[in-house]
Amino acid sequence: MTDTAPLHRYVAAMRQLDPVTRIGAVTRVMPTYVEADGPGVPLGSLCTLGTSAAQPCHAEVVKVEVGKVTLAPYTSSAAICIGDPVRATRVGATIPVGPAWLGRVIDPLGRPLDGGPPIPAGETCWPLAGVATPPLDRLSPVEPLETGIRALDALLTLGVGQRVGIFAGSGVGKTTLLASLARHVQADVCVLCLVGERGREAEEFWQRSLSDSARARSTMVVATSDQPAVMRARSVLVALSLAEYFRAQGAHVLLLLDSVTRYALALREIGLAAGEPPTVRAYTPGVFAALPKIVERCGALRDSGAITALMTVLTETDDIDDPMAETMRALLDGHIVLTRELAEQGHYPAIQVPRSISRVMQYVAQPDERRLAAEAVSQLAAYESSRTLVEAGLYAPGSNPPLDRALRNRTALVDFLRQAPDTPMPRAATLSVLAALLDTSR
Repeated sequence: MTDTAPLHRYVAAMRQLDPVTRIGAVTRVMPTYVEADGPGVPLGSLCTLGTSAAQPCHAEVVKVEVGKVTLAPYTSSAAICIGDPVRATRVGATIPVGPAWLGRVIDPLGRPLDGGPPIPAGETCWPLAGVATPPLDRLSPVEPLETGIRALDALLTLGVGQRVGIFAGSGVGKTTLLASLARHVQADVCVLCLVGERGREAEEFWQRSLSDSARARSTMVVATSDQPAVMRARSVLVALSLAEYFRAQGAHVLLLLDSVTRYALALREIGLAAGEPPTVRAYTPGVFAALPKIVERCGALRDSGAITALMTVLTETDDIDDPMAETMRALLDGHIVLTRELAEQGHYPAIQVPRSISRVMQYVAQPDERRLAAEAVSQLAAYESSRTLVEAGLYAPGSNPPLDRALRNRTALVDFLRQAPDTPMPRAATLSVLAALLDTSR
């Protein structure tokens, strides 16, 4: 036989086949979870509940004990009865992956939401839990990421393969900033994940915020706020698996996740239903175990591509002092802080530069670029620290030379940081403008 490719496909399909019929029966039905005496499958496996073959109720295994399995249904459990059969559909938690996912909007089960045909099953399956990577196979960012946003490209330079958090309260422009990044960052593939968002916002993001060319290289995974917690949590794992697959093909993948906080809330709901004890802010231990895993699945790999991840974190106040924000800030390679004060002044993007940081800027920016950024941040910080004194008219010009420079340059620097979402600027031009601005202020 000269052509062995068809044979290889058949062998791969046979290896994925589970010849054992795994079945159990429902023993308890609760509003958010179901208990059964089987089947014997690992955590994360998919099962069907009930006898309806036309519209089966899918559920995910969230807890396994001797003689008892706890499942979280993806749809309402109102029609499930005691004694209904529970059948395993696939042992282990995997999804089929391939180029056919590009240009599509899907739910966490891989079903299309864009009105298009079903996505054909690929020959490759990827585990939802990801593929383990040795630490020394990971690469630190060495190439700057051009975003088209002046505040980021000049003062908070990001790198290809960096993991960054966007910290902000509700309504200050997180989603708008993500949409601008999805349009202007020149990545090979863009994977968008909207967790617990409004359905209207998902439609607006896909149809209005993205251009035709951006949609063609993107996949959007959507789990709206009215869906069960297990669907919201699964959407993040599906998006990460798709990003990992494309990275394994050597692509630079831009992963935009909105938001980590709603993912954590979904995990908390699942954990409480499975019997985990609540800790700080009622978050279960499983939440704090899951967050490092999703961060570490991103980044650049040796002999492979890179996943540049930007994850929004919904904070309760502008002080970003809640436990979820503190946890994510410690895990990520940088954080961008958006404040309501700037948003209320019509300053967009509402990035408070002195409180933001890119931990890889020293590796991806040139020395002269870092000096420009340091001078601009110093002037912004000098004004903020003396703002009350200046606005009260109590400052005497000439008594503080650094503050005098900041005051002379204040209006031009603020105008430089203001930018409409649809007006990107090349990074080289951004740096030239900033250099001229700071030179005239001396």
